[in-house]
Amino acid sequence: MVSSIRPPAPRPCESCPYRRDVPAGIWAGNEYEKLRRYDADTPAQPPRVFQCHQTDADNDSRRVCAGWAGCHDGDSLLALRLAVLQGRVDSATYRAVVDYTSPVPLFSSGGEAADHGLTHLDTPADDARHMIDKISRTRQDLQ
Repeated sequence: MVSSIRPPAPRPCESCPYRRDVPAGIWAGNEYEKLRRYDADTPAQPPRVFQCHQTDADNDSRRVCAGWAGCHDGDSLLALRLAVLQGRVDSATYRAVVDYTSPVPLFSSGGEAADHGLTHLDTPADDARHMIDKISRTRQDLQ
């Protein structure tokens, strides 16, 4: 049985890499690089739905990243289309992603979010270190 991915949260989480107010350098470089690939033309995009970083990778409460939904045109997301065909996203979740509008400012593209996030990757500021510690306590799969 394929597990279902839930709709995005009402607002992107406080550590979402798409949020303009999140400190740089809190995620690994390869996590930021993933963001760029969703800016490509639909056929060249990754086939996997970008999920919220706040839940464990093997957790049943996985949901679509609200920042990803707010940054990109949902109708043009290859991963979202494939997830519907695979039964991993139902029609209500699909509609929630397509219609999603973030209540907080987001970067205008995955590339812009990645560029920001990769700054200070080796020397995160105090606010970034605080957020890294908080994420480490929340995500048991990162221990």
